Amino acid sequence: MIYTGIDLIEIPRVAGVLERYPERFLSKVFTEGEQHYSRGRASQLASRFAAKEAVMKLLGTGVRGVPWKSIEVTRKRGGPPEILLHGHAKIRAGKMGITRIAISLSHSRELATASAVGEASDDAWKP
Repeated sequence: MIYTGIDLIEIPRVAGVLERYPERFLSKVFTEGEQHYSRGRASQLASRFAAKEAVMKLLGTGVRGVPWKSIEVTRKRGGPPEILLHGHAKIRAGKMGITRIAISLSHSRELATASAVGEASDDAWKP
């Protein structure tokens, strides 16, 4: 069984929120690791925001189903981005039998996008 999610966001929109509500926005949406990696760069934050939304769609919950920081985008030096799930997101993925999530991030000057694919066994879904 394969689950997918995708999201697209405007980088200037993220930059505007970051400018108006820097502390609130960063602390509500991003883990300390994500904030450190992004160093306040709107394009990096936007792609991680899109990744979180893509994973929420993959999990079938939308933004109200799991907290923002329960989905974390990590990246080891020289490696691809990875998703770490915590709390409610991890529980939800477990119920769906998801054993792996692959993520792809991209951005241009104006847009950031993310695509997520979750892998589970065909008989794994346990509502």
